[in-house]
Amino acid sequence: MEQQKTEQQKTKPQCSPKTECRYDPASSAAAEFINDGEIRDTLEYAEAHRHDQALADAIIEKAARHKGLTHREAAVLLVSDVPGVDARIKALAKEIKEAYYGRRIVFFAPLYLSNYCVNGCIYCPYHLKNRHIPRRKLTQDEIRREVVALQDMGHKRLAVELGEDPANNPLDYVLESIDTIYSVKHRNGSIRRVNVNIAATTVENYRRLHEAGIGTYILFQETYNMAKYKDLHPSGPKSDYARQTEAMDRAMDGGIDDVGLGVLFGLELYKYDFVGLLMHAEHLEAAKGVGPHTISVPRIRSADGIDAADFENAVPDEIFERIVALIRITVPYTGMIMSTRESAEMRGKALELGVSQLSGASKTSVGGYDESASLGGTFGADACGASPKSPRAMKVEDTAQFDIDDSRTLDEVVSWLAGKGYIPSFCTACYREGRTGDRFMSLVKNGQIANICQPNALMTFKEYLEDYASPTTREKGMRLIKSELAKVPSDKVREKAGEYLRELEDGRRDFRF
Repeated sequence: MEQQKTEQQKTKPQCSPKTECRYDPASSAAAEFINDGEIRDTLEYAEAHRHDQALADAIIEKAARHKGLTHREAAVLLVSDVPGVDARIKALAKEIKEAYYGRRIVFFAPLYLSNYCVNGCIYCPYHLKNRHIPRRKLTQDEIRREVVALQDMGHKRLAVELGEDPANNPLDYVLESIDTIYSVKHRNGSIRRVNVNIAATTVENYRRLHEAGIGTYILFQETYNMAKYKDLHPSGPKSDYARQTEAMDRAMDGGIDDVGLGVLFGLELYKYDFVGLLMHAEHLEAAKGVGPHTISVPRIRSADGIDAADFENAVPDEIFERIVALIRITVPYTGMIMSTRESAEMRGKALELGVSQLSGASKTSVGGYDESASLGGTFGADACGASPKSPRAMKVEDTAQFDIDDSRTLDEVVSWLAGKGYIPSFCTACYREGRTGDRFMSLVKNGQIANICQPNALMTFKEYLEDYASPTTREKGMRLIKSELAKVPSDKVREKAGEYLRELEDGRRDFRF
């Protein structure tokens, strides 16, 4: 929690589920830009028009102009039972995704540094009262070994993950770890972008993260329902709803251009959180001039001591697919992320509905990539600081945050994508060239992304094929690169990209536009 608050923060309205606050998307107060009354009015309006074909047609026609929708318009389509609407939404989502992001799919991997945590989140096995899960925090040498293992797969982009624990996981540890990750150069490998998914913090701490060279700051709201949020987070700093919900504003005030939103679908009624998520995106556009860089769509999963079946608001596949498609047509310029929480089958469907980023070969355990550490080890005190009388020998997998459903290797996923005509991309060029925030979004909106991201994706894919791919994947990939290079709009860029692709065969690396 912030130790010092500005006068503006001190005077923010203190609203609760029982206290009405006005709806204001440009407000800095969580209860005003994620307004409970507005969400409920929106859902009531949507239900009243679920059979309204004329309204559904008008909203879809508006979405077809590729300029997005309001949260209320999207809510109407979410519940609409007008015949043919579902198919039209999905077809439009595919059209919009390919118009702006093409057939490119960006890869990343999560890197868990520590599972020490002082919060009481009831859906997460890292919660403070879990005395069963072994606690582990990686040393800098262990982080180096993890990074080497990730580089040997072919990864270039990571998302750092760790629990909230000021004693065990202070910001200085996070900053040192980021520096370590960037410093590792193994063979032809390097991590070129480190995204960070850590607890809400202060403007000053966000400024320090920005100065450390992070890419996107990611923070999931979990649920936008304030009352439900308090039930799900009974203790710890994360129990402060406003602190969590206003974190992206502070991050952007600290200089971080790219932020990533998300809710954990299944914690609350999906309709409520769907509307809240879109309102958050609208707020960032209204208050900061640019919306979220990414939106993630995780669903609740089982883990140590957590049974997903205990959460009654689970979202079935059919509805989940419509949610994904509607997010794409509502915020057409925003990247969409789907992790290995989902099955290979669902991830394949989601690619057609708007998802533009995938994790690959993910491990959600602390130290899960380094095979030398995967056979076991003795782990230390629990999150409360209590040391077991005789420390148990535990497998690294025992430290996992949640079960994954897609356990394929990175090469298997890359080969699968190439076989479907998608371009597996390991590109980080926009981040390193300063094309972030509104500068990146302007490229997407005016269509110039095809002259930048398309060749960059092809070049990083070629790096992967040269350095890490199996023979079968390499054969598929080389054919795909040849056909996709011809689709680069600019003759000049296409010609230069062809030169770079040939030079990659001679051992040169890291070309970018």
